[in-house]
Amino acid sequence: MNRYEQRSRDTYNKMAVEYDTSREGVYTRAFKQKLIETVHIRERDKLLDVACGNGALLAMLSKTVHFDGYGVDIAENMICEARKRLPDMRFSVAGCDNLPFGDGSFNVMTVSAAFHHFPDASKFAEEAFRTLKPGGVLYIADVFWPAPLRVLCNPFLRFAKTGDVKIYAPSEIKTLFEQRGFVCKGLQVQTPMQIITLEKT
Repeated sequence: MNRYEQRSRDTYNKMAVEYDTSREGVYTRAFKQKLIETVHIRERDKLLDVACGNGALLAMLSKTVHFDGYGVDIAENMICEARKRLPDMRFSVAGCDNLPFGDGSFNVMTVSAAFHHFPDASKFAEEAFRTLKPGGVLYIADVFWPAPLRVLCNPFLRFAKTGDVKIYAPSEIKTLFEQRGFVCKGLQVQTPMQIITLEKT
């Protein structure tokens, strides 16, 4: 576990029980809501939420359609809270770059307000491609900063206690995943967030 992962794990373990009412929990609720408006799920699809936290997004999505839900998170206390909230879904303690599932396991994958924490975005892109079925779709909702702010702040993110790594431009995310076999199917930018829809070809 590298320093970014350790910082993220420590931070989110501490806030797990009260996350929904915490400052960050309130802030990230808008990302989850935007994903609910964007994600397309069919009855009985298998859906994996990466960096699922306490399972809030999966719970919100489950109100719209019945699907087989899975979640992974690096913070074991978050996973404990997710299991309490959604006992019929399956959760594992795992990082984003080594997903504990077989090839072609999922129809849908989501990442909500967490991509900027991933220490190896390229490895996650490979793992997402591996574990999605052909035609499977990955939805990423992440923080968006205008270019001047990214240039100014990104060099200092490595010092963040919360394990932030980098705030990406939409074009960077699009290129990263297209280089690994995905096709970009949609891009929405609405400060302070961006939503990118990527399909495994």
